Amino acid sequence: MRILVICLILLLAILHQDWWWWEAKEPLVFGFMPIGLAWHAGISLAAGLVGLVAVMFCWPDHLDNEEEEEAGAETGKEEAS
Repeated sequence: MRILVICLILLLAILHQDWWWWEAKEPLVFGFMPIGLAWHAGISLAAGLVGLVAVMFCWPDHLDNEEEEEAGAETGKEEAS
């Protein structure tokens, strides 16, 4: 899964360079939005989804466990005082 996320990030970086829409004035998306702006809105949404997938499937579990252990240790110290 980690390799897939890295490949998706690289793909988004390549697609972000939208040289094929630089000169385009038409067509308008939804009747008002230039195609280049719509392209970047789509890239932004895709980047958010790739970030979500990265956090859900590639986040190291041991980092969450360390925070829980630290919180538990602090709670134990407060109760002992």
